[in-house]
Amino acid sequence: MASCMPHSIGATAKFPGSHHYQSSKLFTADQSRSVYRGGTIKWDCLKLEFRGNSSRRVYSLRSTFTTVACSLSSVNGTSSSGERVVALVIGGGGREHALCYALKRSPTCDAVFCAPGNAGISNSGDATCISDLDILDSSAVISFCREWGVGLVVVGPEAHLVAGLSNDLVKAGIPTFGPSSEAAALEGSKNFMKGICDKYGIPTAKYRTFADSTAAKSYIKEQGAPIVIKADGLAAGKGVIVALTLEEAYDAVDSMLVKGDFGSAGCRVVIEEYLEGEEASFFALVDGENAIPLESAQDHKRVGDGDTGPNTGGMGAYSPAPVLTKELQSLVMKSIILPTVKGMANEGCKFVGVLYAGLMIERKSGLPKLIEYNVRFGDPECQVLMVRLESDLAQVLLAACKGELSGISLDWSPGSAMVVVMASKGYPGSYEKGTLIQNLEEAEQVSPFVKVFHAGTALDTNGNFIAAGGRVLGVTAKGRDLEEARDRAYQAVDQINWPGGFHRKDIGWRALPLKQYSTKG
Repeated sequence: MASCMPHSIGATAKFPGSHHYQSSKLFTADQSRSVYRGGTIKWDCLKLEFRGNSSRRVYSLRSTFTTVACSLSSVNGTSSSGERVVALVIGGGGREHALCYALKRSPTCDAVFCAPGNAGISNSGDATCISDLDILDSSAVISFCREWGVGLVVVGPEAHLVAGLSNDLVKAGIPTFGPSSEAAALEGSKNFMKGICDKYGIPTAKYRTFADSTAAKSYIKEQGAPIVIKADGLAAGKGVIVALTLEEAYDAVDSMLVKGDFGSAGCRVVIEEYLEGEEASFFALVDGENAIPLESAQDHKRVGDGDTGPNTGGMGAYSPAPVLTKELQSLVMKSIILPTVKGMANEGCKFVGVLYAGLMIERKSGLPKLIEYNVRFGDPECQVLMVRLESDLAQVLLAACKGELSGISLDWSPGSAMVVVMASKGYPGSYEKGTLIQNLEEAEQVSPFVKVFHAGTALDTNGNFIAAGGRVLGVTAKGRDLEEARDRAYQAVDQINWPGGFHRKDIGWRALPLKQYSTKG
């Protein structure tokens, strides 16, 4: 990105109603502006001149806060170590908000864009949201990256990875963190993932794949219940049914193979043995050949307290997860992650990105088995990981893109973090949109260690936050231990006035004794 030279100011600039930002950070104004590339921007007290290419393109950034990416290193005569970069995060949910938050804190990241983003990301100042960039159009994304000097693209949602966005960006010479469509099949097809497990000796539940409902039901009858039925393709985190009875299993098969409730994702089903134990999430950054683990985390998939009700995209998470001891983490790397990385390379589709292994720590053996792979950061696990990460995320992800992860280690804040998801009433079924959400600032004032990540928010005509999705907020807190993180997270939740929302009150229950909170919802 071209640097910008401020007129009549020193190394620190201040806009009305903004914070001070030192060199290589983001200027933030409190009114909507148009950002000009190769032109000028005028405020009452200040003019910034962009010295770049001769093109003049206007982006209207429709948000309360507009961030203008500028590098002031030439003004104060200093420069940070490491390659300076402008980052673009693809997506608009809580995971993407957390990634923007972490990238903004990276000392070598000059600017963070998010497309399409959401109202909360924009208003937080964590990124400049480009709501009108068509992220399904690779050529449009490539043009934006070239126009704005983007040197790192981080693809958040799995659907865009499976569709091949990373393929197109890498072909255009743009460093992209996220696997190719071929490698993303680890999540895009559960049958493909199981085949990799079979071929490379990766421990997982025994399974069979079916496209015919009669054959599937016959197999279910042989195996008995409980049993697990999965849609083969992407189903937004909802294509897994843990059937406790044969009738539930038959209904799940009919839903996918006969009624087509999951569309093309349910044209085949993977039927797995039911594993008993404790679930955990394990993440590793991969550069095609090497892998380094992230901190552990544990998600809460079911909608209701005590892990009851249907599966969701995730109702809360905490990090670290006590169930994943150091010994188990080492075993997971040795028996699951590294064989997968090597296997994918052998198959001719090297994996570059984050491997998110959903694990079951079996009750009988105490050993980990792979339940599923996701090929992107988990949501909401990403939120607790990003608030704990102390390394320069931009440089770590660039190293992964370049195949240079070997020898890199990550720094994490001590203690724990927890996120409590607030969702629209009715989720994961039908829910009402447009309900008013108030007191978000009060929630973040509970503690300096509280951060509210926005997953599905918008602004109404009066500038108030409203719900625009199922999972809407991720109220996240850090603490010296998990209990303190939990207390702070629920105290922040209690500040939020949202009659149209609800949340689980027992996040962290496997690791902590239950505690009563005077929370709403």
